[in-house]
Amino acid sequence: MRFTLWAVLVFICLNVSAQEQLVYQSKFLAKPDTVWVFKPKRMSNAEGLPMIFLLHGYSGSYKQWHSIMDAQKYADDYGFLIVCPDGLYQSWYFNSPVKKDSQFESFFFDELFPDMVKRFKPNQSKVMISGLSMGGHGALHLFIQKPELFLSAGSTSGGVQLTDAFGKYGLGDLLGNPPKDDELWKKYSVINNIQKLANVGKPFIFDCGASDFFYQSNNELKQKCDQLKLKATYISQPGTHNRAYWAKSIKQQFDYFNKLLAETANSN
Repeated sequence: MRFTLWAVLVFICLNVSAQEQLVYQSKFLAKPDTVWVFKPKRMSNAEGLPMIFLLHGYSGSYKQWHSIMDAQKYADDYGFLIVCPDGLYQSWYFNSPVKKDSQFESFFFDELFPDMVKRFKPNQSKVMISGLSMGGHGALHLFIQKPELFLSAGSTSGGVQLTDAFGKYGLGDLLGNPPKDDELWKKYSVINNIQKLANVGKPFIFDCGASDFFYQSNNELKQKCDQLKLKATYISQPGTHNRAYWAKSIKQQFDYFNKLLAETANSN
């Protein structure tokens, strides 16, 4: 694993055993990536715990999720190891074919994921991933690439069709400017790759507020999931693209994942 890990084990709260910040200098990224990890306070270590990655939205950082939902409380209440990486403002969590120093997918699978497993020893059959907006697309994108690594995935207010964001949110830097590169934008969109889950059989969840600018595309994704008979749960509810909506939504998703874990345990 060729990356430099510095600021190792920087403890950042009064209960120093519960939270850690790790900073990665990756060959795949232009800038260092800070990852904030939350462990249940009642656990002396994270060994054998479920683990969930939470991906933030465009222009956010590794701090965003904690500011929305108090990640430490969620770790304590659900008994999950929560991992919040930095999407470096506008990475969209995929490997850019245009910008060679924005290869987040490779960073995630080749460096971050294996290091989390090695360092914290979670239960590898109970790994989940979710995110908001840019991170919602990112979570589903990563789930589609390697579903064997995850029990489930989620997305809230996800930008699941990248062509919805022509000229916005830094995507031009990653995919080239439209309309000339329209096909490339479609190629990288979750909605145009969801069929890769057709024979996977793993459940996932996504939602979007009815007043969100990504709402129509999420509805279209739901229709496509139904046509493919995927194990997809879709929640359409009042709300827009804001923190109040995500605070409500992430609670629903954690409950969904918790129920799924219980069902999996009962079936074994």
